Amino acid sequence: MTHRFIRFALVGTAGFLVDASVLSAVTWLGAGPYVGRLISFAVAVTVTWYLNRVFTFGDHDPLWLRQWARFVSVNAVGGLINYGVYALLVAFIPFFATHLVAAVAMGSIAGLAWNFIGSSKVVFRGQPR
Repeated sequence: MTHRFIRFALVGTAGFLVDASVLSAVTWLGAGPYVGRLISFAVAVTVTWYLNRVFTFGDHDPLWLRQWARFVSVNAVGGLINYGVYALLVAFIPFFATHLVAAVAMGSIAGLAWNFIGSSKVVFRGQPR
């Protein structure tokens, strides 16, 4: 379980980089910080599903679209935690309003535990890795 959590956290780090990069790009293109975060989160959750499928859980379920939908559903709660922390920090702490990537990092950390448990128990349950 420890090795799996470490792999999950590494994938989460990659997801954070995708999230932050997409957020930076879409806000540069004119999206606001809240809509921009919804877009960046959607891209990041898809990337992390794929990386977790291959790297963390070694899953080969041919019904990948169903699995992706389960992953998105389970991680939506973690996403709400993530987004809630992000939004509160941006709204109430001036530092985070001007340093959105730092707010993304805080939100990502807040949602990590929930996402790991949900992914392990619901999305990729029974995978040998």
